[in-house]
Amino acid sequence: MGVEKVEVIEYFSNENKEHWKEQIALADWGAAKFLLKLLNDMQKFDELLGSDGKLFLLVDGEKIVSFVTLTNQDCIRDKSIFPWLGFLFTYPDYRGNRYSEKLLKYVEEEAKSENHLIVYLGTDHTGLYEKYGYTYLETRKDYWNDEARIYYKKL
Repeated sequence: MGVEKVEVIEYFSNENKEHWKEQIALADWGAAKFLLKLLNDMQKFDELLGSDGKLFLLVDGEKIVSFVTLTNQDCIRDKSIFPWLGFLFTYPDYRGNRYSEKLLKYVEEEAKSENHLIVYLGTDHTGLYEKYGYTYLETRKDYWNDEARIYYKKL
């Protein structure tokens, strides 16, 4: 499903939070379910991801195409490296149209406008983020003691 009229909105500055949470709930991905729990408990969201976190939604009308967070913390507990991109997900009907790349570029520009020179992400994927210009840094144990690959991109 290719659409031409997609736009990026920021969840926390949007008035329609309940609708967007219902849309996130449709994602068939464990991490999306976890993100939804955090959105329903903002104290936990701030504790795990840092205060002033943002959630960017690439939307097609009332549907979410893709989403990603921009936060000061992520699954890697190291306050010396930030900001982090996390929870990147594109709904199956929209895959294959480079919407993840479009959303990542938008959020990278947002991070740059906040005077960040580098963004980081933690993942168990190999080969996905390299195509978006990310460079593998190292593997570390994450918050849950699982192996996470850390990538970065200079802005």
